[in-house]
Amino acid sequence: MSTQAQIPIAGHADSRRFALALAAFYASLFGLVGTHLPFFPVWLKAVGIDAAWIGIITALPAISRFTALPFVTSLAERRQAVRRAITVTAFATAIGLLVIGTQHQAPVLFVIYAVTCCVWTPMTPLTDAYALRGVRRYGLNYGPLRLWGSAAFVAGALACGLLVEVVAARHLIWVIAAVAVVSALVSLGLKPLDAPKAPAAEVHGDSRLLRDAGFLAIIASSALVQGSHAAYYTFASIAWQQAGYGGLTIAGLWVLGVIAEIVLFYFSPRFRMPFALLIVIAALSAALRWAIMAQSPPIAILAVVQLAHGLSFGLTQVGTMGLIAQRVPGHVMARGQGYLVACAGIVTSTTAIASGAVYSQFGESVYYLMTAMALAAALIMWLSRHRLASQPHSAASGG
Repeated sequence: MSTQAQIPIAGHADSRRFALALAAFYASLFGLVGTHLPFFPVWLKAVGIDAAWIGIITALPAISRFTALPFVTSLAERRQAVRRAITVTAFATAIGLLVIGTQHQAPVLFVIYAVTCCVWTPMTPLTDAYALRGVRRYGLNYGPLRLWGSAAFVAGALACGLLVEVVAARHLIWVIAAVAVVSALVSLGLKPLDAPKAPAAEVHGDSRLLRDAGFLAIIASSALVQGSHAAYYTFASIAWQQAGYGGLTIAGLWVLGVIAEIVLFYFSPRFRMPFALLIVIAALSAALRWAIMAQSPPIAILAVVQLAHGLSFGLTQVGTMGLIAQRVPGHVMARGQGYLVACAGIVTSTTAIASGAVYSQFGESVYYLMTAMALAAALIMWLSRHRLASQPHSAASGG
């Protein structure tokens, strides 16, 4: 798929409306992530939640990815209600975050945030499934639409970083909740689409995925690399704040990583290596990144290391999506992505909980655990590269 950094304009009004509405929703969806991911842990700390509880609470999105998320995505796909499910989950997420802002006790926050995550985390795979159906229907390119999400992440993180300078950290939750409300309202603009029909011989193709050793290697290696970001997502902003960096500097460090990710996505169509080798390179890059982060580097080195996010996250995503596209039939793509996200959720939630305990005792040495995970991912994918090169799924283009 092309990744040119503009909204593609197709030949008629319906496709233009679809493209604009989807790009706007991607922007609002990832704008929420851009405000939440760097600064939700900062808010938790500001209202008196200790490091161990922060690790547990911030693990909840990952836990919901292998509990509630597969159920929600499968139910929406079977009932042909993906677009409606996006809107329902968007409004439920906004309500949940507004309620969270009224609570400051760790056990109560844990319960409310758990419920909120159950409706929030399915939004991205549901949106991706909706997007791919529209891309196929209107003959559009996925990349230019998705890039608006990454750009909005940058804008959200920068805006929140600026607000940290003038707004007390204990009020950051209202900024996050406000963006969630905007996202819910934008979801109302998504256009209805016809659901794809499964070929009669492939009705149970989704269950076969879990017996495919190649598919399992893909989701395991991807989960380990992406899960190795758990300590970074949870404690990087806190560690940088304790090191004396201001809110704008912290936001800038996050933005450097996402800019590198956007650049990599833009140029990814030019990559000629097998997707499996891309993941190996990404995993090794992640291992080096975390080993350097464990040294608490000065700001100049930290800024350069942040650019490695393009490799540790972006290149992993490119390689994983390329392999998934080769092996998963189109009519069960949402469920295939659900399995991928569920596996990542298991790894990430476990890692986030462990990171809380390790960080509270050893600080940034927690990144050595992340290094080991990334190296394990590189080994799994290296050993599976021949299987993945020689046995693509026969129905990869289905749907």
